[in-house]
Amino acid sequence: MKKIFTLIALLAFVLGAMAQGQYFYEWKDGKYVQRSLSEVDSITFSLPESTEKEYKFVDLGLPSGTLWADRNVGADSPEDYGDYFAWGETEPKETYDWGTYKWSSASGDNITKYCTDSTYGTVDNKTSLELEDDAAYVNMGTEWRMPTRAELDVLYSHCTWTWTSQKGVDGYKVTGPNGNSIFLPVAGGWSKKGLGGVGTYGYYSSSSLHKGEPNTSWALFFDSEERLPNSAYARCYGHSVRAVAR
Repeated sequence: MKKIFTLIALLAFVLGAMAQGQYFYEWKDGKYVQRSLSEVDSITFSLPESTEKEYKFVDLGLPSGTLWADRNVGADSPEDYGDYFAWGETEPKETYDWGTYKWSSASGDNITKYCTDSTYGTVDNKTSLELEDDAAYVNMGTEWRMPTRAELDVLYSHCTWTWTSQKGVDGYKVTGPNGNSIFLPVAGGWSKKGLGGVGTYGYYSSSSLHKGEPNTSWALFFDSEERLPNSAYARCYGHSVRAVAR
């Protein structure tokens, strides 16, 4: 307590000595206004608000016990589309094609990681994303990861899917056996043609590689008329990610 008092006293002394003939600038009404330091009665220090997103676990009562996130990776709310990730990449980008994909050549015929067939590239027989390449784990924290193909299938088969609009955003309310629910917005997806399908359909990536065609990965696709839990799409394209608890 003595050290704190000394610091406060020293600050008061310095401000008092500087008050005569000293000034500062205050941002007011869209411009800087010069003010005399003698006008200052007190100084309040504050820290900027945290920009970290507060993801929440949702227990849907699934037989697997899997806990799902309440929003997409990178989203500020359940209705926000969030970010888009190529499979095995952990940062969003402006272009999604083989030319910008981390794990292959520009033509997509030389996969350098996660490959089960030499026709497509260097075989390492890795069929599930390592945590360092998992967009949920890297962006949300160590409590999270991307779901497997099997977990997406359980979400599809053990929940009630209701097409709805939530705060003006279309998507599915997915209600589990215990009555709890999550909302999956139709965020569209990125291809070499750019972002498409926003407000019409959704692609949600799994962490699972398509073993028979290792230039693709498994994802959940849906629109207002159908849901396809076992859809394979080019790994270089950008899709939404809804995380599960590790």
